[in-house]
Amino acid sequence: MTPSKRTAIGITLALLLALVIRIAIIHHENNAPGPVAPAVTGTVDLDELVFLKQQRPSSLADVKQLIGTTVWVSAGGQLDYYPCVGHRADYAHSAGTLLGAEPLAIKDAFEQVAPKSATFRIRGGDKQVLLAFTMPKSADPTKLYAVPVGFKEAGDYTFANDEIFFYDDPHQLFNHWGPKVWQAIDAHQVILGMNERQVELSLGQVSRSLSKEYGNRLVIFSNLGKPMAVTFVSNHVTTFRPDQGF
Repeated sequence: MTPSKRTAIGITLALLLALVIRIAIIHHENNAPGPVAPAVTGTVDLDELVFLKQQRPSSLADVKQLIGTTVWVSAGGQLDYYPCVGHRADYAHSAGTLLGAEPLAIKDAFEQVAPKSATFRIRGGDKQVLLAFTMPKSADPTKLYAVPVGFKEAGDYTFANDEIFFYDDPHQLFNHWGPKVWQAIDAHQVILGMNERQVELSLGQVSRSLSKEYGNRLVIFSNLGKPMAVTFVSNHVTTFRPDQGF
């Protein structure tokens, strides 16, 4: 065999060896286990996983789609409601203030000019839009009431429905809260261990605090004229007491 042939054979063998090594490396990379994802630490806030429906109404016709359904009050302690007769609310005689988690059976929706005294939470505009409803849990579940949920001005509507109501039963939406917490909410009371969302639903959303650190602060809830001072640590009630400073 001539030297040139031996050289050619050597080069060919070297190339084949390099190819075999490269194939082996590619096979190893393709079949090696991937990187292990770091373990998730901390706890998941189940409240944040709850899906809350939105209606996003833009007309009186949209609001009338609620007729025949039941909604539950989310914005407790915010809105007065009034006796209702013949598509008219008796603004002169408040029947009370809507409380959190209260079910309302919707019967009608209509427009009415509102006096200035009834425009504290919902603007008057040219006319307010009101929902007429009965209260299944009240002493008289057939009595009709009305509450403003929006207003009409210069032909345009503005609504607060999605901020005022749950469209599904919150007892089911937040069933992970457990029976003790729900018993306190339905009685509009506070118990140790409740979080801020739960206390807001129980005592109402009218409150004040010197801190913006949600879940770690002292909050004084108006509680319909019976102020309650509630201390939260790590978003759990640690102390509560009546307060006269609201």
